[in-house]
Amino acid sequence: MPAPTLLKRIMSGSLVLQIAIGIVVGVALSLVSPPAAKSAMMLGNLFVSALKAVAPVLVLVLVASAIANRRASHTAQLRPIVVMYLAGTFAAALLAVTVSMLFPTTLTLQVSDVSISAPQGITEVLGGLLQKLVDNPVNAVLTGNYIGILVWGVLLGIFLHNAADSTRQMLSDTADAVTNIVRIVIRLAPIGIFGLVAGNLAESGLSVLGSYARILTVLLGCMLTVALLLNPLIFWIKTRRNPYPTVLLALRESGVTAFFTRSSAANIPVNLALCERLNLEKDTYAVSIPLGATINMGGAAITITVLTLAATNTLGIDIDFATALLLSLVAALSACGASGVAGGSLLLIPLSCSLFGISNDVAMQVVAVGFVISVLQDSAETALNSSTDVVFTAAVADKSQIASPMR
Repeated sequence: MPAPTLLKRIMSGSLVLQIAIGIVVGVALSLVSPPAAKSAMMLGNLFVSALKAVAPVLVLVLVASAIANRRASHTAQLRPIVVMYLAGTFAAALLAVTVSMLFPTTLTLQVSDVSISAPQGITEVLGGLLQKLVDNPVNAVLTGNYIGILVWGVLLGIFLHNAADSTRQMLSDTADAVTNIVRIVIRLAPIGIFGLVAGNLAESGLSVLGSYARILTVLLGCMLTVALLLNPLIFWIKTRRNPYPTVLLALRESGVTAFFTRSSAANIPVNLALCERLNLEKDTYAVSIPLGATINMGGAAITITVLTLAATNTLGIDIDFATALLLSLVAALSACGASGVAGGSLLLIPLSCSLFGISNDVAMQVVAVGFVISVLQDSAETALNSSTDVVFTAAVADKSQIASPMR
């Protein structure tokens, strides 16, 4: 029967190859027929919506199941992963400060009517995160509040740890069932990414980025440096093993998908599936991956730092080393709260600008510039954040010592 055989070959074929084909076809369609490419955007939106729909439920049941059925060693494994998340985010901010001072950038700031509401202080950011912690579980799932979902998943897992074996088995079976649903959604990635590439190129193009080439170069250069040098260094310090097979695999299979979906939350199912392929400890990665989507924000720290320093350069504000160090710390803390703020990292720029007495009106113009370059900035930022989650988890939770991660 030819049809089932073809379908089976497609379903079992290389997902990366299929995604690459989807990208090429999407670019071609945007060049040949922009109207058709814009219509294809619906396929991309459906794919992202499907990922966002299944991810909250997946995180809740996986975290609860992992903790309810955990062994003591898995709890211990989470501590070094969290330390790596926080250290990596701060190091990314410090790198961005250094590169921005070596290659200073400026912006063309004009008076504009920007009516977006941004947090005005670190207290407001942390207060918002605390509100997320005590969110209603149903509302947390409906709104994609992953901080609240993590809290409820952890609490359910803790109090079900001593439940009857049948109860814990049912929870495990539910997690497996949702995981199988996620696998089906992920197999649709080539179609979804085809729609995203075609639609985005037809609608925006890349010509709008020409006037911002220098600041984009600094941003993307910092992100590439973190992905290809800083993250491998942290991995090597932890494991004393060659980091690049794992790093490149994470960039290829997690980073590419995240680049086009532009959503760390939507990429959680992709990362969980990749961790399973890498033979990592499920009880560990089931918690560390959604946690990383919440607090592992090296890309966001780079964005906040580079755009803030571009604003200070434009306004002629001199920055000394001590102030730059403080900016790195504030950017790292703010980045960890990016997932709890509507608009993500860009709306946290006024917070860091306030360190230098930059008015909110000017800061929001910087935010507006960020939205212009977000075609590449946000995509690269998400790809870095999401792939780093897998790299740091693999550094700690790999049962096979990552002997052959390319298998």
